[in-house]
Amino acid sequence: QVQLVESGGGFVQPGESLRLSCQVLGSAPTNYSIDWWHQAPGKQRKWVAQITKDERALFPYSVMDRFGVSRDKAVNTVYLQLNNLRFEDTGVYYCNIVLLPDIRGPGTVVVVSS
Repeated sequence: QVQLVESGGGFVQPGESLRLSCQVLGSAPTNYSIDWWHQAPGKQRKWVAQITKDERALFPYSVMDRFGVSRDKAVNTVYLQLNNLRFEDTGVYYCNIVLLPDIRGPGTVVVVSS
């Protein structure tokens, strides 16, 4: 069984940064790509980042100048770096293994407020 656990969310002011973590537990594939998603309150979730199995970082145009993604294979964890946060970045952030899209963790909450 594969489990995903997101963490690192919190309350921040506009312009600040956060680093979110997505730890993969259990029997994950040897090489896998991870997607990150953002669900703002009352809205559909949106894709915000992917780190591919060959370590390429992909982003939608809307966040590519503010977000970063990286992986630490030693601890089976993928990180989402959120920089210059805006009010509209508030919401729940989820990760999933691209080949296992139905397996998600509980998410981690980010609140950007002044």
